[in-house]
Amino acid sequence: MIGELLQGLDYFGTAVFAVSGALVASRRHMDLMGFLILATVTGIGGGTLRDLLLGRPVFWLTQWEYLLITAVMAIATFYATRPFQQRSNWLLWADAVGLAAFCVIGAQIALSMDASPMIAVMMGIMTATFGGLIRDVLAGEPPLLLHREIYASAALVGGIVYVLFAHWLDWPVAAVILGFTITLVVRGLGIRYHWHLPSAGRG
Repeated sequence: MIGELLQGLDYFGTAVFAVSGALVASRRHMDLMGFLILATVTGIGGGTLRDLLLGRPVFWLTQWEYLLITAVMAIATFYATRPFQQRSNWLLWADAVGLAAFCVIGAQIALSMDASPMIAVMMGIMTATFGGLIRDVLAGEPPLLLHREIYASAALVGGIVYVLFAHWLDWPVAAVILGFTITLVVRGLGIRYHWHLPSAGRG
């Protein structure tokens, strides 16, 4: 059961992160190729860095379905979101869901390779944030990672919760649910704070 749950969460995280990349492309008025590039680097960038640092085969080189997911989401977003180009709240929430999913996946993969709990939390943060960082740099936007709001700290909290329940308490299903939920809730608080900031104060 836990294997299917994690696999589904990984596909889901890839899809929503790809959407967040495509939404940035929409806001920057890019063509379809721009949508495909930003969706792909957002969807697989964090996992690529994780695999390279852990010394494991890069997942999308053998699991082609991840590239298919990012391409499908990019094309769907290209044709569906033209009226919403300026709605950055769509981007923030898509990014928040991807952040929560990949935080759990990154930590879980590190633990499966016998990494220490601290390294697992770090891999969760990197998996959750690096794809969005590449997306923002390529689009010429200030990275969300560097904004004056709760972002990487949400992945930190979620990663700690996941490792606590998965590694020390050995409750894998609860770990996935709580790690994902807490990351999303903490990030959601950051989004609410973001929208209550004065315009000049947003990083």
